[in-house]
Amino acid sequence: MTTYNEGSPLISAAELREALASARPPVLLDVRHQLVGAAASGPTAAEEYREGHLPGAHFVDLDRDLAAPPGAPGQGGRHPLPDPERFGAAMRRFGVGADRPVVVYDGGPSLSAARAWWLLCWAGHLDVRVLDGGYAAWLAAGLPVTAEVPAPEEGDFKPAPGQLPTVDADGAAAWARSGLLLDARSGERYRGETEPVDPRAGHIPGAVSAPTSENVGPDGRFRPAAELAARFRALGAGERETAVYCGSGVTAAHQILALEAAGLPATLYPGSWSEWSSDASRPVAVTDQPG
Repeated sequence: MTTYNEGSPLISAAELREALASARPPVLLDVRHQLVGAAASGPTAAEEYREGHLPGAHFVDLDRDLAAPPGAPGQGGRHPLPDPERFGAAMRRFGVGADRPVVVYDGGPSLSAARAWWLLCWAGHLDVRVLDGGYAAWLAAGLPVTAEVPAPEEGDFKPAPGQLPTVDADGAAAWARSGLLLDARSGERYRGETEPVDPRAGHIPGAVSAPTSENVGPDGRFRPAAELAARFRALGAGERETAVYCGSGVTAAHQILALEAAGLPATLYPGSWSEWSSDASRPVAVTDQPG
């Protein structure tokens, strides 16, 4: 299948502008979302979308369209993977087709856009890109935006889940012992110094700290592939098979996106810390080291 940015899961604002003017423009998905720590007094993601978005972009609600309802303690975490049929129905409503390219974006550093990218790839879509730098990069390039909301479309995408690997809590525990398990949360949460939302502070014993904030530069764009590769190889990626977790399986997708850009495969633990920490039988480490 033809792609706009062969060999990379990312697309720049300039490349996207050209793609939208082509005979085969991509579906645009706006995946802005307030993650943990966002100011409660500010506008919601849906309100930000209605104030301005890329022309033709459909708003995707992460909690409704890209996740199932939160699981019970120790089961699934705060953002379980969505039911494939419901996910497919939402994507078709936004115009996603099996043979039509898709570009996803959010407000800036691509934390939530990466979740949509990962899910579409996991569900078998072969041509998905993330707008590098998101809406902020589009604005910085002086490109047009609109408040006009597009009508629902009719796509034909039918998910075939399981095209990207996942691991459950038992698998993550084993991975931390025999492979490389990366913790994509902030260093403070990894070390157990703070925990803003989940039941217990700390990290999975054996996991290595690798905050997603280090994947991007000050402008919210991903660091060059060579820099990302050097970062992850210094942590052990490439030498050992790699899995990733975060708070609820959202920002871990950003880590997998960065690893993919660097040419390094990785597996997602979807339940992540929200699932692990809510199960009192699972051990927790609170040092600044993997153990």
